Amino acid sequence: MYLDSIAKIIAERTGCDVSAVKPESTFAELGIDSLDTVELLMNLEDELDMELELDQPVATVGDLDKFIQSKRG
Repeated sequence: MYLDSIAKIIAERTGCDVSAVKPESTFAELGIDSLDTVELLMNLEDELDMELELDQPVATVGDLDKFIQSKRG
């Protein structure tokens, strides 16, 4: 549901192609470290106009999508 927004921000951040960002892609595979993850979340908050407090581990793009869905309701 939020995969397009996540992929767009990751692509902008890393320089990879948006089509390379898949639900099963791990952040490590995409070259995203913990600091990048924090900045990614801040960008997503702006893009989605919602506050995201990461209170559970997310290892993949799909995990992050599910997390955002659970917060959106």
